[in-house]
Amino acid sequence: MSDRVAPASILRRPVVLVGMMGSGKTAVGTAVAARLGVPFRDTDAAIVEASRMSIPDIFARDGEAFFRARETEVLTRLLTAEPAIVSTGGGAFLSPCNRAIVARHGVSVWLRADVDLLWSRVRGKTTRPLLMTDDPRATLASLTAARSPSYAQAALIVDAHPDYAVGDMADRVVAALRDADHLGDVR
Repeated sequence: MSDRVAPASILRRPVVLVGMMGSGKTAVGTAVAARLGVPFRDTDAAIVEASRMSIPDIFARDGEAFFRARETEVLTRLLTAEPAIVSTGGGAFLSPCNRAIVARHGVSVWLRADVDLLWSRVRGKTTRPLLMTDDPRATLASLTAARSPSYAQAALIVDAHPDYAVGDMADRVVAALRDADHLGDVR
């Protein structure tokens, strides 16, 4: 597939990428936005910019509940702006309130990846506060199992595979959006 969708294709609503840390929401989201010619927005980046603090620092200073409240505020703001590709933090879609906001204003896409693939992408990173445990792989597996029922409520699911490059996943997301009639023609 080409790097960019034909100019006749437009995004009807914001697309919200959900899934576990390491599922590719930022990388794939950036590529999808480029293909569709729309902005890419990242809720975590917006929170960091507004607070002038890293996410681990926010967690350490203010706690997860404070962070999740800011996440809802930012998600709402991003979804009521122009259609864009929006990447969320791994925990954002767990909130029934956030799922309702996404359903009202956009379309959710779960980038589903298994624990082995996720672990290959996040191991050794110190930017994942929830994995700062004695056994981060087991924590990741536990989080994945606990979060999957919430992610499964996404409007669309696109499965990741270790052999897929970012562009392959972006193509699959665009195809899923097109197949579900979330891309329209300019006429």
